[in-house]
Amino acid sequence: MTENIVCHKCQEAITKRMITALGKTWHPEHFLCRHCNEQILDATFNVQSGEPVCNKCFVERYTYTCAGCKKPILEKTICAMGESWHEDCFCCGGACKKPLANQTFYERDGKPYCKQDYEDLFAARCAKCEKPITDSAVLAMNVKWHRDCFRCNKCENPITSQTFTIDGDKPVCPACNC
Repeated sequence: MTENIVCHKCQEAITKRMITALGKTWHPEHFLCRHCNEQILDATFNVQSGEPVCNKCFVERYTYTCAGCKKPILEKTICAMGESWHEDCFCCGGACKKPLANQTFYERDGKPYCKQDYEDLFAARCAKCEKPITDSAVLAMNVKWHRDCFRCNKCENPITSQTFTIDGDKPVCPACNC
């Protein structure tokens, strides 16, 4: 004697075509999305709470929208800056455009930046060498300087004292000012 195969939805015997998924069997017309109750005809479907979910309902109910491309995220999600991103969309907003997943980044005006591009674009610039200042700076003559760049215009030694003079818009150490 053969045991009858029963439909998970209607509990009636299945005698012709059937769908087997999630450890259960269904009449094809009873393999329905748990949300919209439409028949799932696609070969691929999603699962929520052990029940099938059509692709449309899955995207609408269970996915985030990428802050970069504005499309649904169906794979790994990067959560950063209060937003969700595709891994490939979470990239430096500067010139390099390199991926920033699992990297230190800096945020400015809602965009992520790698350290180098952030410094190149936004860091204060040294009055002498014009390169970004990324650590402590000397503030003198209403501009910022790298500690090593703040040097006497005559002897080129670093100015380390609190006092100095200005000669032609250039700093001069107390020893050379005599």
